[in-house]
Amino acid sequence: MRYSGFRVIKEALTGHKGWQPVWRDPEPQASYDCVIVGGGGHGLATAYYLAKEFRQARIAVLEKGYIGGGNVGRNTTIIRSNYLLDGNEPFYEFSMKLWEGLEQDFNYNAMVSQRGVLNLCHTDAQRDAFTRRGNAMRLNGVDAELLDREGVRRIAPFLNFDNARFPIKGGLLQPRGGTVRHDAVAWGYARGADMRGVDIIQNCEVTGMRIENGRIKGLETTRGFIGAAKVGVAVAGSSSRVMAHAGMRLPIESHVLQAFVSEGLKPVLPGVITYGAGHFYVSQSDKGGLVFGGDIDGYNSYAQRGGLAVVEDVCEGGMSLMPMIGRARLLRIWGGIMDMSMDGSPIIDKTHVEGLYFNGGWCYGGFKATPASGWCFAHLLATGTPHQTARAYRFDRFQKGLMIDEKGMGAQPNLH
Repeated sequence: MRYSGFRVIKEALTGHKGWQPVWRDPEPQASYDCVIVGGGGHGLATAYYLAKEFRQARIAVLEKGYIGGGNVGRNTTIIRSNYLLDGNEPFYEFSMKLWEGLEQDFNYNAMVSQRGVLNLCHTDAQRDAFTRRGNAMRLNGVDAELLDREGVRRIAPFLNFDNARFPIKGGLLQPRGGTVRHDAVAWGYARGADMRGVDIIQNCEVTGMRIENGRIKGLETTRGFIGAAKVGVAVAGSSSRVMAHAGMRLPIESHVLQAFVSEGLKPVLPGVITYGAGHFYVSQSDKGGLVFGGDIDGYNSYAQRGGLAVVEDVCEGGMSLMPMIGRARLLRIWGGIMDMSMDGSPIIDKTHVEGLYFNGGWCYGGFKATPASGWCFAHLLATGTPHQTARAYRFDRFQKGLMIDEKGMGAQPNLH
């Protein structure tokens, strides 16, 4: 079924009796040419592009829970490509371009809203760093505007400009950044993949890998053995546990990242705003809620819930930046499991097991990378070679000393 305005009108006039399920719920087949482990945004995007762009067939996506129940439905919905280093900037700009045509591509309303991302600076040194990053963005063909204090005031006059410790001195703006409806991305990719023959198998947890003579033969699951010529793993915070079935120890730690949303308010935020004096970022959803977050919890965890220390830290950052947020009531809190790599940048690569591929280590950047991650992982699975924008995301960079320390805050996940 194709969606359109005419279809909505027709269904409204006929009692909404013609709508069909968004995707099938098939039983797993005995074997597939390619199995993607992980039914989140990255896994579904990989299956979608494998089928659509690389004309691959007999593909399955295995999800241990339900579609939209993992990190893809637990993030703060921000998209941007305002990176500094050559290993990252082309990749995230590729993702941004895919976001811009995504809804037309898979015929689903993902609510892509490019209202801009504004990073605030509070010191002269921070302004210099933003100038450098903005110039790096422009050299890669990415939009970037350096704003002075009055330029920021025109966009967001309600901010606390005269904070005694952290006065706002300006900011770096990417006008094309913004937000996307997170779970709609999962549903859209699932629908698009299903339309192209991909089997999306929910409630199917991987419990083991069958490897013979150095080659993957298939997966042991809670729904029986599923044979596979190729297996791609994209399971975010569960990466270490799944890849342990292949005897691999990853350069990754799992941490909780909490997110928050307030009660619905009238429109107040023009786009996404990040605090330069603390880890706090905020936007406003289409329902009116302020969606915000901050640092990861410092301890390792596989739980989708966090601790009160980070709640306090995030609220302190919000109050320092925009004191009016103290009058809004918090509606809910949730957590996602981040797969934090040792340099803060992702991994898309083959493994030592023939036919086994890995996609993970996305840290904070997983959601915004969804389209490009799927495309590049599909490219690797289909051709055996990395996509040109993902050549730096190899396992061996840690051995060769070619880390991509985008955050510049040390090589430990808990310091990111």
